[in-house]
Amino acid sequence: MSAEDTMPIGFEEHDHKACVAHALAAAEDRCIAEGLRLTPVRRKVLELLLREHRALGAYAILDLLRDAGFGSQPPVAYRALDFLAENGLVHKIERLNAFVACAHPGENHSPAFMICRLCDAVAEAHSTPAKDALGDAARAAGFQIEKTVVEAEGVCPSCVGKANA
Repeated sequence: MSAEDTMPIGFEEHDHKACVAHALAAAEDRCIAEGLRLTPVRRKVLELLLREHRALGAYAILDLLRDAGFGSQPPVAYRALDFLAENGLVHKIERLNAFVACAHPGENHSPAFMICRLCDAVAEAHSTPAKDALGDAARAAGFQIEKTVVEAEGVCPSCVGKANA
C-alpha cells in the first residue's frame, strides 16, 4: 500500500464538480460491467451523497429526492441506499445513522471514517484491522474478522477555528 493509498479522502481541496462526475461515471461503468441496475433513483441518491461529502440520513436524502421529483415515500430512499451499500458504492456511518459515498468504490477495503463533530463532514481512509491489535486479539481467540467499522470523531480542517473559538 502506497502513501497515497493511506491518505484520507474527504477533507482536502479538490475540483468537486469533476470529483462527482468521475465517481458517477465509475459507478455507472461498474454497474454495467457487473450487470447491476443503477436506476435513476439509485443514481440520484449516489449523486446527492457525492455532492455533499458528508453523511446524510435517509430522511434528509428522502427530502432531497422529493425536491428532485423522485417521490416522498421512505422505501424509495431505503431501497436505493440498500442497493448502493450492498454493492460498495456507499457506507453507513453508524455513529450518525447516516450514509456517505464510498471514496474507494470497487476496491475490497476496510474503511475507517473521520467524522467532524461540528459539520458532519466525513473523510474515508483505509484501515487494516487484520494487521493491528484487533487482528492480533481475534487470531488469539480463534475469531475470523469479516467486517469492521472504524469511526473517529473530531474536528475537520475547515472547522478547527470554530472549535477553538
